[in-house]
Amino acid sequence: MNYFKNNKNRWYLGVATGVMSVCLTGVGVSESRAQSTETRVLPPVSVDAPQQRARVSPAARTRSSAPRAARVVPRQTAERPPVPVAPPTTMGTTRTIGKPAPAYAGGQVAQGGTLGLLGSTSVMNTPFSTVNFTSQLIEDQQARTAADTLINDSSVRTTTGANGFDDTFQIRGFPVAATDVGLNGLYGLASSQRVPAQIIERIELLKGPGALINGIAPGNSIGGGINVVTKRATDQDFSRLTPFFMSAANYGLHLETSRRFGDNKEWGVRFNGVGRNGEASINDGNFRSGLGAVAIDYRGERFRWTLDAFSQNDDTDNFRPQISLSAVGATIPAAPDARSNWYPGTKLRQKDNTVATAAEYDLTDWLTAYAGVGYREGSNYQTFPTSATPVDALGNFTVRNTYYDSYTKTVSGNVGLRSQFDTGFISHKLNFVYTGYQQEYGYAYIVGNTAASNIYNPSPLPSITATRTSPQHSLTTTLQSVAVVDTMSFLNDTVLLTGGVRQQNVKQDNFSLTTGAFTSGYDASATSPLGGIVVKPWHNVSLYANYAEGLSQGTVVGAGFSNTGTVLAPYQSKQQEAGVKVDWGTITTTAAVFQISRPSLITNAANARVYDGEQRNRGVELSVYGLILPGLRGMASATFLKPELTNPSDPTQRGNDAAGTPDKTFSAGLDWDTPWIPGFALNGRVIYTGSAYLTTANTVKFPDWTRLDLGARYTTTQLTGKPVTFRFNIENVTGENYWLTTGTYVTVGAPRTYLLSAAFDF
Repeated sequence: MNYFKNNKNRWYLGVATGVMSVCLTGVGVSESRAQSTETRVLPPVSVDAPQQRARVSPAARTRSSAPRAARVVPRQTAERPPVPVAPPTTMGTTRTIGKPAPAYAGGQVAQGGTLGLLGSTSVMNTPFSTVNFTSQLIEDQQARTAADTLINDSSVRTTTGANGFDDTFQIRGFPVAATDVGLNGLYGLASSQRVPAQIIERIELLKGPGALINGIAPGNSIGGGINVVTKRATDQDFSRLTPFFMSAANYGLHLETSRRFGDNKEWGVRFNGVGRNGEASINDGNFRSGLGAVAIDYRGERFRWTLDAFSQNDDTDNFRPQISLSAVGATIPAAPDARSNWYPGTKLRQKDNTVATAAEYDLTDWLTAYAGVGYREGSNYQTFPTSATPVDALGNFTVRNTYYDSYTKTVSGNVGLRSQFDTGFISHKLNFVYTGYQQEYGYAYIVGNTAASNIYNPSPLPSITATRTSPQHSLTTTLQSVAVVDTMSFLNDTVLLTGGVRQQNVKQDNFSLTTGAFTSGYDASATSPLGGIVVKPWHNVSLYANYAEGLSQGTVVGAGFSNTGTVLAPYQSKQQEAGVKVDWGTITTTAAVFQISRPSLITNAANARVYDGEQRNRGVELSVYGLILPGLRGMASATFLKPELTNPSDPTQRGNDAAGTPDKTFSAGLDWDTPWIPGFALNGRVIYTGSAYLTTANTVKFPDWTRLDLGARYTTTQLTGKPVTFRFNIENVTGENYWLTTGTYVTVGAPRTYLLSAAFDF
């Protein structure tokens, strides 16, 4: 209860906004039934909207519902305005604000997405490997964060577990930090820990370096890019209340409303409020969370505008830990019980507040000016135990207790021009943009005492006698870039050639934690080119290839290493990729081969993080998704990877695999509308991750693991006259215990987890 008292203003605001939105339901011409913008498997429901009709005599009237409704309306002296028509999709236009790309057959993925500098583009016209997950998939799998959905693609794996510090990913074998998840195309505005599923309309996944497309990733990601598109008010008004439960005993409530206003429904408001409390996936733990999110938008004939504001507050007792394993010996200890905590007594408090706005204006029918800007404040206060000596084969280690508190203040924005025009027989999609990002980061690292412990029988955390201090300014990072790209299409769009360049600048200033004085820094620039081609020998087949380079800012070494706080130098990465995409009508198949290279980041014998030679990941990706049969949706993918060290300082490791990178991964899922019960569906998912080496010496491996998820849902209107959807999912059905790893720094995957919810539309 203290949590909710401490955040009562946020809850009052959220409840007031939700109630206001519900009350305004009657403002429109008629009440709309609640429904999602995505395709739903519901019993047939007809909705008759008022239409503009010419007057007819009583004898000519038909028995349709619309004229009957018209007879009870008082005769108007002025002609009623026409019913507004939903705006067309943004895909293939100069717009990115508005109705997103339509869902593909089956509704689990979209036909396209907003691909940064390339704009809103069809998957078949993109010279990259992309996937765009829809809110339908997010809801039906009962995802809590974006990470729960992204693992549907085999090239994406999480390296942190549920109820941990954050969601950290691995894409094509390279790490992608939670800080590198974009929000509506801008870095630094989403939570630096995890993005809650309740605010997400689309998750757009780009596989491969995206420096030219999205700008420099603040966390140095090169394996891929993740962009979250937030929810907007839908064309159909609705209100929905969803109580939910997660094992062991975590309960919550989600309130969501959506309304559009105005003569042409040009104004929209969408609200999401979530509260939860109770023990989640850690024994003797507690996860309390509050979320309030408001999205306002305006869509005029030429001008479009959006505003997002949300506040996220998580308070966790006994969060999922991470630890270092010893590289000595030939055995990796067995993963402990996934519900255990080898650091009993940890506490983690995370806060995020974001406000962001964006606007577009069509200067002409072929030229659109756009701009966006946002501000985020985030803070973390945590007990941060580390392993002073790594875990040995029997699970023994020495624990050192510390406090690691931090804050960030981030401003991020862009401004540009997007156009489409023809020059003779060549069609152009030209985009020019400036992007800017600045973040102030501060921390306080307080070291405590040590004690002997064991991951299977952990000791209480040792004391911290030093005074806990407030985080102090440590680092200011400024990222700026100017980019231009042109996609030229020939021969009736059967050949599309993309070329672009981004001039990037990275500036970092380091400051003393004690005096606040400037201590060091760097200012580096680089030009990142991009080239891509799509050839369509048939209308449903796309052959593509691309070459891209990227610049990443120098890594700031985190806590737990001998060179904590050191800022490493910026580095460049390169990618070559080729592939084929085939749209068979209701099923799309893709295949790609790729190579990505960058300096290798390792932990040396002195427990310092340093660059050492180059890591080159070569791989093959295969995927299929869509509507397999009427009522049967599915997606499956496989990735085969060779993460090779090409020139390490130790010649005996040349040709070895990078640490913590699996050589093969598979993801597959089915969702089936059963024929014998209308509205009843079953779903299942299998996640497989191959073995990975503990160190670059390649002497011992983590075992592979497989996770099975099952679920069911039932939608009916018989209870209240409005749709009610019950969902039940079990993740990790067999209760597997397995390591999640990036090498010597590991955690465990989530245990068997039960998820139950009931969504009531009203």
